[in-house]
Amino acid sequence: MTTTVTPASPGPASPGPASPSPSSPRPSSPGAAPGVLRAFAGHRGRLLGAGTAVALVLGAVLLGGGGWPAALVADPSGALDRAGDWIVDNRDGHPLFLYFLGHISNAVVVSVRAVYLALLALGWAGVTAAAGLVAWRVAGVRLALTSVAAVAVCGLLGMWVPTLQTLALMVVAVAASVLLGGLLGLAAGLSDRMHRILRPVLDTMQVLPAFAYLLPVVLVFGIGVPAAVLATVVYAAPPMARLTALGLRGADAGVMEAVASLGATGRQRLLTARLPLARKELLLGVSQSIMMALGMAVIASVIGAGGLGDRVYQALASVDVGAALAAGVPIVLLAVVLDRVTAAAGERIGAAPARRAGLGRAVALAVTAAVAVAGRLSGRLSWPDGWTVDIAEPVNGAVDWMTAHLYSGVPLVGGTADWAARFTTWVLNPLRDGLQWLPWWAVLLTVGALALLIGTWRTAATTVLAMAAIGVLGVWDPALDTLSQVLAAVAVTLVLGIALGVAAARSTLLGRALRPVLDVFQTLPQFVYLIPVVALFGVGRAPAVAAAVVYALPAVVRITAQGVRAVDPAALESSRSLGATGRQQLFQVQLPLARPALLLAVNQGVVLVLAVVVIGGLVGGGALGYDAVFGLAQGDLSTGLVAGAAIVCLGLALDRVTQPTERRDLARKGA
Repeated sequence: MTTTVTPASPGPASPGPASPSPSSPRPSSPGAAPGVLRAFAGHRGRLLGAGTAVALVLGAVLLGGGGWPAALVADPSGALDRAGDWIVDNRDGHPLFLYFLGHISNAVVVSVRAVYLALLALGWAGVTAAAGLVAWRVAGVRLALTSVAAVAVCGLLGMWVPTLQTLALMVVAVAASVLLGGLLGLAAGLSDRMHRILRPVLDTMQVLPAFAYLLPVVLVFGIGVPAAVLATVVYAAPPMARLTALGLRGADAGVMEAVASLGATGRQRLLTARLPLARKELLLGVSQSIMMALGMAVIASVIGAGGLGDRVYQALASVDVGAALAAGVPIVLLAVVLDRVTAAAGERIGAAPARRAGLGRAVALAVTAAVAVAGRLSGRLSWPDGWTVDIAEPVNGAVDWMTAHLYSGVPLVGGTADWAARFTTWVLNPLRDGLQWLPWWAVLLTVGALALLIGTWRTAATTVLAMAAIGVLGVWDPALDTLSQVLAAVAVTLVLGIALGVAAARSTLLGRALRPVLDVFQTLPQFVYLIPVVALFGVGRAPAVAAAVVYALPAVVRITAQGVRAVDPAALESSRSLGATGRQQLFQVQLPLARPALLLAVNQGVVLVLAVVVIGGLVGGGALGYDAVFGLAQGDLSTGLVAGAAIVCLGLALDRVTQPTERRDLARKGA
C-alpha cells in the first residue's frame, strides 16, 4: 500500500511578529560579522586549513627548513647500553634473577614440558580423537569432521612433532595471557582510574613491534622457551584485557541496580551479575588471545620457540617456499579450528543446556581415553612415517616456474620485478623524499591539524608529542621512510579492501566465496607473507609494502562488508521507492551510513600495515624495521629499543589521526 503525503497549505499570515524557528538564522546584530565570514568561521575544516596555511608561511619565515635539529636530540644509547651490560653481568647472580625471574623461567619450562609430554602420551590417535570430540560437543558433527581433518593434515604434511611443540607452547602462553589479561581487564572494568591508566599501557603493548620487545626479553631470560612464551604473553594479553573491561563496564545498568537493591555485596555483584553478563566478551577475548598467540608463533621462533614457527623461519632464511608452506598450513589450520570452536562456544552461551550434557561429556572423555590407550598398546604414538605427503617439491617447482616466467620478461606488461622497481621509483622514492624534504615543524603542524580536524585538542597534542618524540630519539629520517611505506601500503590496501568489501556485502555469493580465503590470509603468520613476495618481487621496500597489503587486506574487507551490510534496510527501501539506481544507493545511502565502519577499517588497516612494514626490514625494507631487526640480531639494546620506541610513537600518531573522536567516545561509553 502506497501512502501519499500532501503538504499542508499555508494559512493566513499573522499580523503579529513571527516567532523564529530553532533552525532559522537569528537577525544579525550591528557588530556581527558578514555572512560569508560567519559561514567560514563555522566550518571547522576551512578554519583549520586557513590557520595551518598561515602557520606554514610564518614557520617558513621564522624557523626556516631542514630536518630535525641536532640540538633537540637526546641520545639514550649510553643509558640503554649500560642497562644491557648490567643485565648480562648480573643475570646469573643477582637476587632479582635468582629468586624471582628464575622461578618464572623454571615454571614456564616445566609447564610447557608437561603439556608436551601429555600430548605425546595421548599419541596421534588420542589427540585426533580429542580434537574431534571436543568440537562435536561444542559445535556439532560438521566442525568435528573439520577438526579431525585439520589434525590429520598436520600429520600428513610431516609436521606432527612440530605441531605438538607449538600446541604445547600455545597452551601455556594462552593460559598465561588469559589470566594476565583477565586480571588487568578486571581492574580496568571495576575502576575508572585503572581504566585510564591501563589504556595507554595496552595501546603501547599492542602497537609495539615484536622485534622491539624480544630483545629485552632475551637479555633477561636468554634464548629459549621461557623468552618465547613471555613474549607471546605480552603480545596476546591486551585483547583479553580490553574485551574483559568492555564486558564488565558494559553490564546492563538495570540488572546491576536490581542486584544492588537486593543487598548484594561488591563481590557478589561481580560473581553473580557482572561476570555472567560479560561471558560473551570474555570468550571473545579468549578467542582473540588464541589467534594473536598463534600469529606470534613464528616470530617467537627467532628466540628459540621451536615447533612450526622455527620451520617457517628456517624456510624464510633459505627462501624455501615449499617448506614454509608445509609448516605454515598447520598454523593456519590450528587457528581456523580454534577460532570456529570458540565462536561456536560463544553462540551457545546463554542457551538452554542440552539434554544429557553431562553424559555426552563423559562419553567423549571415555572415547578419547580408549583411543589413546589403544594407540599406546599398539606402539604407534607418533604419526606413522608412511602416512606423509611431501608438498615442498611441487610447490617449489610452481614457484620456480612463476619466477622464471613472471619475474621479468613478460611481454607488454613487464614482470613482477619491473612492477616492484616502478612502484619504488614512482611512488615510494618520491613519497619518502617529499616527507624528508619537509621541515620538521611543518610535519608536526600538519599531523596536529589532521588530528584536530577529526578529534580534540587533547588528540592533537598527543599526536604532535608522539611525532616530536621520534625526533628527540634521533631517528627522524628513518621514521619518515617508514611512514612513506605505511602511507603507500595503506592507500593500496584501502582501494582494494573497500572495493572488495562493498562487492562482498552486495553479493551473497561473493561474500561466501571470500570468507575461507580471508580466513586463510588472516591467520597466516606474518613471516609467511614475506616468502612469496620475495620470490616474486625480489628484495627491497616494494616487497615489504606488498606483504603489508596482503596482511592488512582481510581486516579491511571484513569491516567494510560488515558496515555496508549493517545499513538500515528501511533506508535502502526508501531510496529504491524514490527511483534510486544501484550506484546511487551505494554512494548516497550505503557508504555514508557505513562511515563509522569505514573509518574503523582505515584505522585497522594502518595498524596492521605498520606491523608488517616493520617486519619488512628482514627483506630490505630498511628504515625503523631494519634497526629493530638489527638490534635483535646483534644484541644491541639501544638500537633495537630506540627503533621500537619510535615505531610505537609513529603507530600512536597514526592511530590518533585515523581514529575519530566519535568512535573513541563510543568505545569509552561502552567500555
